[in-house]
Amino acid sequence: MKVTFIIIKIVYHTILLYCSWLMTGKFISQPVFAQVSSTLTQSQANPLKFPTKPEEVKILQTEVITLTQAIEIGLRNNIDLQISILELERSRSALRQVQAGLFPTLNLNSNIARSQSASNQLATSSFGRLNDNPATAFSADLQLQYQLYTSGNRTAAIAGAEEQVRESELDVETQSETITLNVKLEYYNLQASSEQVRINQSALINAQASLRDAVAQEKAGVGTRFDVLRSQVNVANTQQLLNNALSEQQIARRRLANLLNLSQSLNISASDPVKLAGVWNQTVEETIILAFQNRPELPKFIAQRNISIQRRRQALSQLEPQISLVASYSLLDQFNDNNSVTDGYSLGVQASLNLFDGGAARARAAQEKANITIAEGNFAKQREQIRFDVEQQYTQLQSNLTNIQTTDLALQQAKEALRLARLRFQAGVGTQTDVIAAENDLTRAESDRVTAILNYNRAFAFLQRAITARVR
Repeated sequence: MKVTFIIIKIVYHTILLYCSWLMTGKFISQPVFAQVSSTLTQSQANPLKFPTKPEEVKILQTEVITLTQAIEIGLRNNIDLQISILELERSRSALRQVQAGLFPTLNLNSNIARSQSASNQLATSSFGRLNDNPATAFSADLQLQYQLYTSGNRTAAIAGAEEQVRESELDVETQSETITLNVKLEYYNLQASSEQVRINQSALINAQASLRDAVAQEKAGVGTRFDVLRSQVNVANTQQLLNNALSEQQIARRRLANLLNLSQSLNISASDPVKLAGVWNQTVEETIILAFQNRPELPKFIAQRNISIQRRRQALSQLEPQISLVASYSLLDQFNDNNSVTDGYSLGVQASLNLFDGGAARARAAQEKANITIAEGNFAKQREQIRFDVEQQYTQLQSNLTNIQTTDLALQQAKEALRLARLRFQAGVGTQTDVIAAENDLTRAESDRVTAILNYNRAFAFLQRAITARVR
């Protein structure tokens, strides 16, 4: 009996290990995640931290980072991306669970019981004696069950789970691209605010220089008090613009720091200079086709459609026959009965057919058929939206490229006009109004140039996201 029990145990563990090897080695590929590195170490380590003291939220340090570093930090620290990765792991585990249906189930039940029956004692007492010896018995039962035919239910369940994994992978990809785009846009906003600070600081220096010239002209008797007052007003207005620019810069810094999920006491500053992000070499038609091929939103709707197709097959399979193989082997031994261990087995095929379910299976199939049509409609809608987005950003890209060339020329002309206006004023043939107007023109020209470059970069970032090459 002991030898038989040991053999059963060895067979059970061997089958279990073999099934485990097949599940992990043949059907499931292990997920591989890219490790995101960053030189910025002060990240938000504890998501549940709740500052209660002013010194815990005081800005203690400002880190200067590049756009590449900002993207790496954003991908590493973003909570939505981490949730999407966990959902992908959940989908992969669900696939493993469904794929377990490819293998038979093997159950082992054993029991050792010591009992004394009152009815037996009553029966033996009629013969003048009482049986007070309890009985001890051992039993073991090994059952094997395998679904031979499921009318396509098992195949549809596995295919649906595979499509669910695909959809989760596309969600992770979409989140990553969205984070990259948002970080780029916020970084460009920070660059824009920093450039406005620089431009207004330069404008304030120019306004103060004009004020000194006006005061000197008044003292020399060749200027008027009106010119001095105009210069003082111009200095005050420029100072206000600088103050507003400094405020916008601080807001842009905190907005980017919040997007990157950085520490409460850490601030950041952009180190990359304002320049063109690159040159777009594709035509608008080529860009649209690449966007159709590479945007993860489109195959995501295809995956949703495929999931509904498989679920519909599962629902309809419940109306078809189900056939299973059932085998069992049992042992029984009654101790101290002078008999050896007895065993038995059974082998059979079970078939079942759902004759009537009140229309539930067909109703589920109708729901999934509607979901298929919805996914197809969402696909068409998203396709048209992608085309419009590409055309819009491409037009803006070309427009801002032309604006950059125009503003470069305007900036050079504004610098020359200011130089001549100052020379004319110092020579007494020009007015302070001409100088102030020339200073304002220079400030506007510098601002327009920065705006044109950053708008070009924003459109470039949108187009990059649209045609990002994906690993299929």
